[in-house]
Amino acid sequence: MKIKWLVLLIIVFLVVSVFSQQIKEETLVVNIEVPVRVFNKDLFVDSLTIDDFEVFEDGKAQKIQAVYLVNERNIARKEERRRFSPDTSRNFYLFFEISEYDPRLGEAVDYFLKNVIYPGDVLVVVTPTSSYRLRGRALELKSREEVVKQLVGILRKDALIGSSEYRGMIQELTELASSVSASLEQREGIFAREDTAFLTEQDWTPGEKLLRYQYLIGRLEEMRYVSQEKLVQFAQIIEEEEGQKYVFIFYQNEYIPQIDPKVLTQYMALYQDRPNIEQTVSGIMDFYRRDLSFDVDKIKKIYADNSIAIHFLFVSRVFQNIPGVIFQERSEDIFSAFQEMADATGGYIESSARPEWLMQKAVEASKRYYLVYYSPENYTRDGSFKNIEVRIPGQNFRIVHRQGYIAD
Repeated sequence: MKIKWLVLLIIVFLVVSVFSQQIKEETLVVNIEVPVRVFNKDLFVDSLTIDDFEVFEDGKAQKIQAVYLVNERNIARKEERRRFSPDTSRNFYLFFEISEYDPRLGEAVDYFLKNVIYPGDVLVVVTPTSSYRLRGRALELKSREEVVKQLVGILRKDALIGSSEYRGMIQELTELASSVSASLEQREGIFAREDTAFLTEQDWTPGEKLLRYQYLIGRLEEMRYVSQEKLVQFAQIIEEEEGQKYVFIFYQNEYIPQIDPKVLTQYMALYQDRPNIEQTVSGIMDFYRRDLSFDVDKIKKIYADNSIAIHFLFVSRVFQNIPGVIFQERSEDIFSAFQEMADATGGYIESSARPEWLMQKAVEASKRYYLVYYSPENYTRDGSFKNIEVRIPGQNFRIVHRQGYIAD
């Protein structure tokens, strides 16, 4: 009998434990922090109170627990129904996705280091070849001018080294595209010459040049491949940092030298009896149509979840005109993808040929913000993405904030 009672007690204990655990999970309380920027046209609105805000999670109204107005790293005003301890320390990440160094990028660096960053801020710079982290006391031990000079030198050197292959391929593609077009006008033969044992690239036939062009276009696409895995890894690394996280991506627009499609069509018409030429031309045209290499929706949810504000600064350039060559803009896919990511994370998006102006605008748009806190009711760790919407009733303000978070 004692054994039966002991077994019964164990069963009751286990049932109560499981039930208690379920209760604990069902009543789990989490605090959601939402950096919010509110603009009346281009001017930040700094007069809002806790009663001016409304927050919805998956369409359901939430009770706001506190609102803090932050100016750079300082809490300028606070209203609390519950007390929180906002971490307003700052982590900056400057990415330079560039194929050539532009002195105006140095002006953007100069502005940032002299006007934005303070001792205690974290700064990581990612160039085409390496990553660099500003030493903890660098701004105390060296003048701003010295730090600017060092970083500009690093950026210039890494852009030159890291993009040399890319620039070389662009140059060769330009020459090939121009040469192929000129060969058609001169009606040069598609077959190899037989009066010489060795041929230089200038002696190649149009067919050989088309093959070389197809190969280089393929290599260029490999170089431009955006790794989804690396984007996820970067977000996970930043997640470990405390405080507010700002990513500034300087992305130079790309113009790929394309053989005029009319020229390619003429080649196919002239050499219908040469299947290899038709196959080469078809392959080239396929490269002109490209799909994005990563899942934008997945990536933007991961970055929104980690409260990483992405500022996408698109640096535009103008390319030369060459007969028979079309310099086709090839950044639309990247631009649209990162634009969605910036929107989803409460970041800033702009395009200009002036990097310094882009930096100033992005900094101005991000240095002041509200931190809004709420605790969702009946929170469960189900791994789903919870959409957040912040409203200011009765006002036609532009409101910028992260799209949501993952309940995990």
